[in-house]
Amino acid sequence: MQDTPRIRIKRLPESDHDQPLLAYATPGAAGADLRANFPAASRDGVTLEPGQRALIPTGLVLEIPEGWEVQIRPRSGLALKHGIGLPNSPGTIDCDYRGPLGVILINLGQEPFLVTHGERIAQMVVARAPQAVFEEVTEVSETARGAGGFGSTGRG
Repeated sequence: MQDTPRIRIKRLPESDHDQPLLAYATPGAAGADLRANFPAASRDGVTLEPGQRALIPTGLVLEIPEGWEVQIRPRSGLALKHGIGLPNSPGTIDCDYRGPLGVILINLGQEPFLVTHGERIAQMVVARAPQAVFEEVTEVSETARGAGGFGSTGRG
């Protein structure tokens, strides 16, 4: 791809530098796997009780090019097998953020879930993020759908 963005990645000093960096699991994958990377004092992981949420560290700081964003999305296997999701999915990391990358996980399952050090916890998708120009008007154009919403085009 001609216009592939370059994401610069810095490991935090307290992170486990033996953990793999981001990686695409297959050649056609849209999302790169993010791993839990706990500081040495908490490498036993974090247990999420049903209904509980926690900010899980990745040990990384990203430098995202202007005009791009990073989206953090749940892993389907964790969601199906354990009820683990992201309450703000997709999470957005803006190009001007330079702090530690953390992933908010929530346990929507029935059983406690141990998030282990090095576990793949989310996917990271890189996407274009142009800024729009907002213009106030007194009228907007008509469409066949009009103002119909919240199930107006069929069930659900």
